Amino acid sequence: MKKSIIGYCPICHDKLVVKTLRCNHCDTEITGDFTLNPFDYLSKDKLDFALVFIKNQGNIKAIEKELGISYPTVKKNIEELCNALNMKTVETNEEDLREETKRKLRNGEITFEDAERILGEL
Repeated sequence: MKKSIIGYCPICHDKLVVKTLRCNHCDTEITGDFTLNPFDYLSKDKLDFALVFIKNQGNIKAIEKELGISYPTVKKNIEELCNALNMKTVETNEEDLREETKRKLRNGEITFEDAERILGEL
């Protein structure tokens, strides 16, 4: 049975390294210290969110719909994901969010009810 990679030691919580890679076809083994990729260190929740984000090509409206969460929650999850991946994000303050919501409403990207809900959650 195949096991999922865990990124952190269950005892001391330090990052783990891979010591051996093996080909299932020919049994070739390569040993050394191999680092995991940043996604291997994400919690299951953050990895699941990242996959939904990628699947929906970053379309926040589609992410909201699929996960049943609000715009501010999607934005918060994106920020947390970026932090977990050690990526710098552009800070979004409430005024920026208000302006973006107004723009989306003017352009017909969201409904009045969506805008009202987003602004009400600030």
